[in-house]
Amino acid sequence: MNKGFEVVTLELGPMENFIYLVIDNATRRAAVVDPAWETDAIIAVAQAHHATISDILLTHSHHDHINGIDNIRARYDAELHLLKPEAEFWGATPHTPALHHGGDVIHIGETHIRVLHTPGHTPGSACYHVGNQLIAGDTVFVWGCGRCDFKGGDPEQMFGTLKRIANELPGDTVILPGHNYSDRVTATVREQIEGNPFFCFETPADFVRYRMLEHDKLRHSPYSAIPCAHRR
Repeated sequence: MNKGFEVVTLELGPMENFIYLVIDNATRRAAVVDPAWETDAIIAVAQAHHATISDILLTHSHHDHINGIDNIRARYDAELHLLKPEAEFWGATPHTPALHHGGDVIHIGETHIRVLHTPGHTPGSACYHVGNQLIAGDTVFVWGCGRCDFKGGDPEQMFGTLKRIANELPGDTVILPGHNYSDRVTATVREQIEGNPFFCFETPADFVRYRMLEHDKLRHSPYSAIPCAHRR
């Protein structure tokens, strides 16, 4: 709990998705991040917190992160938000979203959510920085990162994204991932730098080789931390 807002986490669906509700305490407005799967559960949690879902924030446009949009919008007059590059990647959609760029701020009542452009998993992947928490979608998992071999993925962009997260965010920032793939549900940026193998590479070439050719042969979920000396 934060005196200005709270973040409520739900784990839903066959792919262990984490869906987040960011609830502004002053207005009881809520933003749902990546609504998918059992939307009745999302609505029930909002109602239990006496909150109205006014906004939908997308980290990216893969089906397992967006398949609940229609059901949420059938219940609430919620504005849809995503990055402009992701809208271009997504293509034809029945929705008319508010388009953003990295560095924009979305206001949910009195709560300010900063948008980070974090390409790699998709061209317009976004993370949402609210308070000391980073809602990371499929950019960063606990002890892992998103795949880069799907359409639109780019491992060199992912390398740069993870370097920016490591270098630009405070070490006590809490990563809230898009899936429950690990032995813990959250970890700080500092813990990720120390225990997430994807944060250890100094050159794009080494990162690309590990992400694209080696990682999936060496590691399987649930992921656990790998101490620095044992990463390679």
